[in-house]
Amino acid sequence: MMKHKPKSSPPSRHARPQLRDDAQIKNMLAHLGNEFQDITFTRLKKAAGLQGAASRQLISRAIDRGFLKREDGRFTVTHAGLRLLTGGADDKKRLPYKKSAALVEAKILRLKATFAFARPTADGDQQDVFIPGSKLSGALPGDIVLLKIRNSSGGDLKEGEVVEIVKEAPALFAGTVTRTGKRPEADLPGLGIQPVRLINGAVGIEIGERVVVRVNRDNRGAWMTGDVVERFGTGDLAENCAASLLAAEGILPVFPEQVDREALWQAEHVPVQMGEGRVDLRDMPLFTIDGASAKDLDDAVSISFDGTCYHLGVHIADVSAYVTPGSALDREAFRRGTSIYYANRVIPMLPKALSNGACSLNPDVDRLAFSCRMTLDATGKLIDYRFDRTIIRSRVRGVYSEVNALLDGSADETVQQKYAAVHEQLVLMEKLAGLRANIRAGRGVPEIETGEIELIIGEDGKCCGVKRRERGKSEDMIEEFMLLAGESAARLGKMLGIPFVYRIHQKPDAKKIETLKSVMLAAGLDPAMLKGEVPAATLRAVLQQAKGSKVETLMNRQVLRTMMKAAYDDRPIGHYGLVLEDYAHFTSPIRRYPDLAIHRIIGMALELAGGWPCKLDAEKHALLEKRWHKFASQAAAHSSEAELRAMELERQCEDCYRAEYMHGRIGDVFDGIITGVTAYGLYVETDEGVEGLVQIESLPVGDYLYDGMVELKEQLSGTKYRVGDKIRVRCTRADVSSGTIDLELID
Repeated sequence: MMKHKPKSSPPSRHARPQLRDDAQIKNMLAHLGNEFQDITFTRLKKAAGLQGAASRQLISRAIDRGFLKREDGRFTVTHAGLRLLTGGADDKKRLPYKKSAALVEAKILRLKATFAFARPTADGDQQDVFIPGSKLSGALPGDIVLLKIRNSSGGDLKEGEVVEIVKEAPALFAGTVTRTGKRPEADLPGLGIQPVRLINGAVGIEIGERVVVRVNRDNRGAWMTGDVVERFGTGDLAENCAASLLAAEGILPVFPEQVDREALWQAEHVPVQMGEGRVDLRDMPLFTIDGASAKDLDDAVSISFDGTCYHLGVHIADVSAYVTPGSALDREAFRRGTSIYYANRVIPMLPKALSNGACSLNPDVDRLAFSCRMTLDATGKLIDYRFDRTIIRSRVRGVYSEVNALLDGSADETVQQKYAAVHEQLVLMEKLAGLRANIRAGRGVPEIETGEIELIIGEDGKCCGVKRRERGKSEDMIEEFMLLAGESAARLGKMLGIPFVYRIHQKPDAKKIETLKSVMLAAGLDPAMLKGEVPAATLRAVLQQAKGSKVETLMNRQVLRTMMKAAYDDRPIGHYGLVLEDYAHFTSPIRRYPDLAIHRIIGMALELAGGWPCKLDAEKHALLEKRWHKFASQAAAHSSEAELRAMELERQCEDCYRAEYMHGRIGDVFDGIITGVTAYGLYVETDEGVEGLVQIESLPVGDYLYDGMVELKEQLSGTKYRVGDKIRVRCTRADVSSGTIDLELID
């Protein structure tokens, strides 16, 4: 979120005659035969077929262009060199690196001018690897590579060298045009190397226009080059910026024609009365509760109390009845992995014919469902569950705000009449949710306040306001019931020992805990509780210690950073943050592929068992293992990646909308709170919930010292800026294209 500094102009130089170079280098590589490693200079000179200085110059140009690399007096053909040699015809061909070398598979993150970072893909290896620019071998962000790892002389940081590009990313990046004319250029933040010269598709392009660029992998001259593959109009509009970010990741609001056709056919031809083997629950008074604008209603609830136990039903749209494994519809859902939500937009995982139509649990229509019916004792403890494929009919299309009004007694007569048929059930749900909240607190689940804001979008598509998103009893109630269904599904999968997709969350590593300790000390809190194994209950206690203090927001954010990222896995590792041994995502198959995956697996298990109770003999278990083992593993791995991609895209898109809103507030004054301190300035969140940066250059002139955690202090005057301090700021700049907001201190 730092202000962009002016870039110095690169040295002027004429492009080399690359075509002739390429032909000569390709000829030299061809004469190496199958020698790709440990090549001597003498061998290269012979392969070049040139005399004296000419051969040395050709070898130097091959190194400059990234086709060869030199280390310890020996030479290696890079992946780019292999592409040149084969004409790119066989992208799957791999260089025969020595099997004895200890190589690590990793994903390249953003590049910088002289280095990059890669993140290992193996489970449990969370430390990023530093890669000098000379050791990248032409790799770009998103590429999966093999790294040779060595310890850095600078400390604990691992240093690596790319020895092979295993899988190339599409090399598509979103950005903004910064220069036009004979040599148009664009800044591509996702690439990290600025700027990129535009070769094709840039006729008539304008400064400030949003584009998606395909970067030329084989160019290793003075400039990175690329071709414009799509244009989106001015970068001053957040909707254009968001569309370009999504397009660069291959995520489009429209579906391929064949996928749409399949969805329409399935919606029209799969009969709701597929009653064979289904339990008919249409007489049960169940209903949905969602946000007012939601159109993909994938979960409904029901409840009763028999004087001893609660009988809770969570009824989920049976998407698996409509999405056939291996179909074009299924392949596209797998590729997307999840729906993406930002501002007032949804990029769905499934076409609307299903997501908003046949699979949506709209009121007063029959729908196919997958039901989890649970029994809880009088204290709210889960004691039994069962799963069935069902037919249901929702009574009411509930809305969170209306249900909250009913529960707090502020609902008007119209709302009361709307929910009259399920009012008794709502009262029971509120009571059960209270019991479950006590159980959750007893487990020590950290209650992290994320401070989410809601963007208000006008009819013109622009962000015209923001407000803090509020949660009421009904949101917490539904969340708890969905957690119960997910826990029950995971218990079933583990009990049966069948292939499954679990939702997992590992405990924080020691390095993250040490950072948390340091932040607590700097914030004036006691970190003594953070010793040995740190259970989630200890992090809950950290939040309790900070509650009501100036550092409450800081500690909520720091505890969130301390947590590992949740993911999907085909092993029942458990969920640290929820303090659950068993957990899975079962309740949103319209918008999450893992939910659809386990619906299929449980569905086949029930079919083989002849219904509930789900008992499988060895033969039937083997059938499930053969059918779903590989699928579960692939679905878990891919869905984890898709979720991380979606979360990052949602954040980037909404940053653009926030900046769009603040662009109309330049010059306005806001009350705010310092939420972060860095060596280059202060992050401040306004009372409305929008965060921006007060750059250190805009603070009063002085000599500032950063404590590395929570404070920026001016040495001469003793003035301190600490996380949690309330200050007043003025908005001075808001760049929609980059999603950055600059503020200045006014007192």
